Amino acid sequence: MRGLMMEQPLSISALLVHAERWHGDTTIVSRAAGGGFDRTDYATIARRARQLAQALLALGARPGDRAGTLAWNNHRHLELYYGISGLGAVCHTINPRLFPEQIAYIVDHAADRWLFVDLTFVPLVRALRDRLPKLEAIVVLCARADMPADLDGALCYEDLLAAHDGDYAWPVLDESAASSLCYTSGTTGHPKGVLYTHRSTVLHALAAAMPDGIGVGAADTVCPIVPMFHVNAWGIPYIATIVGCRLALPGPGLDGASLYELFEAEGVTIAAGVPTLWFGLLRHVRDNGLRFSTLRTLVTGGTAMPPAMIRTFRDDYGLRVVHAWGMTETSPVGTVNNLKAKHLPLDDDAKLELLSRQGRPLFGMDFRLVDGEGHVLPHDGASTGEMQVRGHWVAARYFGDAPQDAFTPDGWFGTGDVAAIDADGYVRLTDRAKDVIKSGGEWISSIDLEGVAMAHPGVAEAAAIGVYHPKWDERPLLLVQRKPGADVDRATLLAHFQGKVAKWWIPDDIVFVDSLPHTATGKVVKAQLRKDYAHHAWPAT
Repeated sequence: MRGLMMEQPLSISALLVHAERWHGDTTIVSRAAGGGFDRTDYATIARRARQLAQALLALGARPGDRAGTLAWNNHRHLELYYGISGLGAVCHTINPRLFPEQIAYIVDHAADRWLFVDLTFVPLVRALRDRLPKLEAIVVLCARADMPADLDGALCYEDLLAAHDGDYAWPVLDESAASSLCYTSGTTGHPKGVLYTHRSTVLHALAAAMPDGIGVGAADTVCPIVPMFHVNAWGIPYIATIVGCRLALPGPGLDGASLYELFEAEGVTIAAGVPTLWFGLLRHVRDNGLRFSTLRTLVTGGTAMPPAMIRTFRDDYGLRVVHAWGMTETSPVGTVNNLKAKHLPLDDDAKLELLSRQGRPLFGMDFRLVDGEGHVLPHDGASTGEMQVRGHWVAARYFGDAPQDAFTPDGWFGTGDVAAIDADGYVRLTDRAKDVIKSGGEWISSIDLEGVAMAHPGVAEAAAIGVYHPKWDERPLLLVQRKPGADVDRATLLAHFQGKVAKWWIPDDIVFVDSLPHTATGKVVKAQLRKDYAHHAWPAT
């Protein structure tokens, strides 16, 4: 027997219809690339998204066509999110921090018909233009007066919108239709495309908005510092529209001073970004003796935030730090770290230990651990293995001709993360499978070593890698970037490890560097470090 309930497909355009109808006057502010702020609201965004859809249809857009974006977090990019997907096309967000060769590859691989570009990225597009044969038009996200003179044939975004009245009804789409496309950062081999659906996007946003997710409501002002060109800004452009909260979009202003100014000027309550950005913000407020007047929650992901930093934000600034875990392939949020009722009576150190983990699975996500032979391991908090996931917003395969070996025959996605999971579902990442240090047949967690190192007040950033050792196969080498003015030396830092990890985990050597190499998404490129230090000469013991 079937139930007697209405059935309506889950669609991205429905989010914007809801926001326009019930939160139309709610403010959306974004920092302009040239300085100053642009102010709009959901009603205006909705009208302009419909004008954009009309403009694309006039250009010959068909369902499933890909439209690329190279843009910051701003109101025009938000319009692209909804206008492109709403008409049935695919919004392909492109990370401008990738190598030019990777950008050319993914624009060609996605077969983008149009490329929407912020003025900041016009020089990049100009340099790549001859390598993008499938591209039909470049649209510059600006007004006619700001159009670059030396980009022949480029279209003006504001002219496109002005030619249409916005009197457009969003089509009813199959909820399994493709909505957006993101590529992995491609640290090994070519970047791989993850093709999201309307259904997966809406379900992800609903789950992530919940109190045990990121916890967003209509009274909040949310600042997604995580870029809209990286995994759909962790879904925040959709989460905010569902609840109708204010959005503060930082544009290119991602340094500590610019973020603090935005937070205070706009009353930001929740902000989301990677630890590298939080380091910069913390340094700015510390150096200038500043406090936060409205900010209460920092959502962090991409890599682990050191426990010492979580403690500083909590104890010195009264902020709640929420760890989340996810990947491009998981839309991306899979876990969020919130305490359960039974944990509230714990002392501060015990709470901090829990909050330093990657969180608990959201409803809609399923997790398992497997060992090297594929055997499923218990969720006992101690057993470690590769973490595999499945769920409503997890990729079933990669787009196009990419290798599909990450997907198991029984329907799971292999994340490549090595983790332990306890009975309450708290995930504790111990490493990436390719980054774990194998010493004498035992595993050493590079993440744990880095966390200890970065708890030292003189360390700005650290990376632990496994380097060949004639006796132990591999031993940990620690690469350290000092904080400006710090005089921490090798002996002091090695002593700092005593009592914090097993004695045999302590690095055999430390090398101080001016900087560490990072991917386009802010992660340390350990593959490059392993190559650079493959023949490191161990000190005599």
